[in-house]
Amino acid sequence: MIDEKFEIRPATPDDAAALVAAQLRNREHLAGTEPARADAYFTVEGQIARMNDGNVRWVITDGDRVIGRADLSGIVRGPFCTASLGYWVDGEYLGRGLAVRAAETMLAYARDGLGLHRVEASTLTDNVASQRVLAKCGFEKIGFAPRYLHINGAWRDHFLFQRILHDDPPPL
Repeated sequence: MIDEKFEIRPATPDDAAALVAAQLRNREHLAGTEPARADAYFTVEGQIARMNDGNVRWVITDGDRVIGRADLSGIVRGPFCTASLGYWVDGEYLGRGLAVRAAETMLAYARDGLGLHRVEASTLTDNVASQRVLAKCGFEKIGFAPRYLHINGAWRDHFLFQRILHDDPPPL
């Protein structure tokens, strides 16, 4: 189902303009699942600043065109060894397995590249498509969080999920 022409790789500053174009192209598509964004977010400088904020950002590409993004944010070391997974796919590319592939790629990087024990994710309660992505990637539902995130102008309820990556002790 996934065409080999698609690539999932770490974002670089060279991707900033394509990320801006993708965000603007998908602004309406993402409005129901994304927080409000300042105008600076939709600039090359804003995207480069996000790449340098300590989180892990990867892009999904179709040639030179960015068609999605996957992130590991809120990375915590020590006894917690966890991060939060986020992702989105361009509205024109839905149904091709790209979100699953991106999530699986990020899980492998979290485990093998960062040595994390656990990755968490959340979805709006009515975001069945994203819940399916998480289920396909081995996440388990662990809870319900009322008014969890401010999305599309209001505090929204979310389901919480986690995926345990390994049971090795954290590095000392």
